[in-house]
Amino acid sequence: MECRILLTGAELDVFTRLAAAPLSSARLARKIGADERALTAVLDALSAMGLLVKKAGRYRCPPAVAALLSKSSPRSVLPMVLHTTHLWERWSGLTAVVRGAKKPAGATAHAPPQGQLSAFIGAMHVIASKLAPQIVAAIKPGSAEALLDIGGGSGSYTLAFLKAAPRMKATLFDRPPVIGMARKLLGEAGVLDRVTLAAGDFYRDELPPGHDLALLSAVIHQNSSKQNRELFAKAFRALKPGGRIVIRDHVMSADRTRPKSGAIFAINMLVGTAGGGAYTAQEIGADLRRAGFTKVRLLRQGRRMDALIEAFRPRPSRRPRPGARRLER
Repeated sequence: MECRILLTGAELDVFTRLAAAPLSSARLARKIGADERALTAVLDALSAMGLLVKKAGRYRCPPAVAALLSKSSPRSVLPMVLHTTHLWERWSGLTAVVRGAKKPAGATAHAPPQGQLSAFIGAMHVIASKLAPQIVAAIKPGSAEALLDIGGGSGSYTLAFLKAAPRMKATLFDRPPVIGMARKLLGEAGVLDRVTLAAGDFYRDELPPGHDLALLSAVIHQNSSKQNRELFAKAFRALKPGGRIVIRDHVMSADRTRPKSGAIFAINMLVGTAGGGAYTAQEIGADLRRAGFTKVRLLRQGRRMDALIEAFRPRPSRRPRPGARRLER
């Protein structure tokens, strides 16, 4: 119940409005076009939950809450909360999905409706901005000079790699509407001169070639195993011989019950995609090998979509020249 009250408060953007100045429920109702009686009940509940403060008939959003829930705050997690309102709608159909109901057209985690795209990408940035430096440190880019960030979103991981490897250049590949968001973030960070922004759809298009490191961050869970094999094959072709692919995602135990967050996230994919899920290390490894990769290994265990699996595109084997004598020891 408290979750739903919070989500409604976020959808009405009451935290942003009440962070600016205290307001009565009547005045706020006029500003946002709401029913005064219903809004008063929600504001009272938010106050009881400690998210608002009510005094002398007026409500305000305290600074500690505004820092997280006001859209004007640079630390705001409001995009994630708004994304969760869309997930709430999908999860409400879980029982029907288990009984065999078809998902509504367009209900896919990798392609949210256009009106939800900004909140979705914003939510991913909220998560990535804190996690990305840890992930890059675990990957250890080393001497890699050309990164391919596949489905790179707003560019959070691209930026973290460029900060960690000053000589590296990157290609961020994502759909055209997302590229504009990445351009803004990477431009503000002053690294656009080291980034190629490539618009496309990795379900239909080939990936830009010539890279020695490819990243698939929080992508494979939205795909079926067949889709992942096809995507891995494209990544294989985009890498130079000896190049490395790294996958960040939930990686499940063999019995699929650990980590707990991954088992629950698999339900999110059940209600939101046609064939997505949370995969085991064995399944991911098998699909990578079928695409041609070798030296597959679990690079990092994870509890909250922060596990890492790496694999390599093998270098061509050296064969003796025709007619050359074979040396024997």
